[in-house]
Amino acid sequence: MVKAVEFWDARAEGYAKSSVGNEEVYKEKLEATQRYFDADSQVFEFGCGTGSTALHHAPFVQKIVATDISSNMIEIARRKALEANITNVEFQCSALEDFKAVDASFDVVMAHSILHLLEDPEQAIKLSYRLLKPGGVFITSTACLGDSFSHWRILLAVGKFFHKVPYVNVLKRDTLNRYLGDAGFEVALKWNRKKQAAFIILKKPAD
Repeated sequence: MVKAVEFWDARAEGYAKSSVGNEEVYKEKLEATQRYFDADSQVFEFGCGTGSTALHHAPFVQKIVATDISSNMIEIARRKALEANITNVEFQCSALEDFKAVDASFDVVMAHSILHLLEDPEQAIKLSYRLLKPGGVFITSTACLGDSFSHWRILLAVGKFFHKVPYVNVLKRDTLNRYLGDAGFEVALKWNRKKQAAFIILKKPAD
């Protein structure tokens, strides 16, 4: 199995040039997310890729810290921010478990298209809960491949055998929901749309 860092570093430029799969749905997700922002919001995003989502949200918040394990992805994200003259997004090359931040320091944590790429998504969710202030919001869009047709599992297995793809967690929606509930989150919004990633907005209970 190819290492995730090597895989995404090699594909960073191509990824940056690729279009969003469904522009209308992506716009809906952006708008749903922005309803939970205000001018003072401190936001953290992990698995930010080339930074598109963070840069879309930048005008609506005070600051965003966005991380990714791929240095090439982060380099592109920084370049895009510079070209757009966006100064309130800080891009860092870091894995979630290595990210240094004070507990309860963010109003919003975002994890888009990343939980299914982690070997321990449950731990990532728990870390997200810890980073949020009481009353804070966790927003995720997660591919639940365990609910998809079995051919995806075959393709992934073949790809791993030939060292063509990194680790992919074949998550099911029920498992994801259990992880979120066990962490202590309360659901604020959940899309139940077939053939789409699980888009969920959750809240950490206020003290």
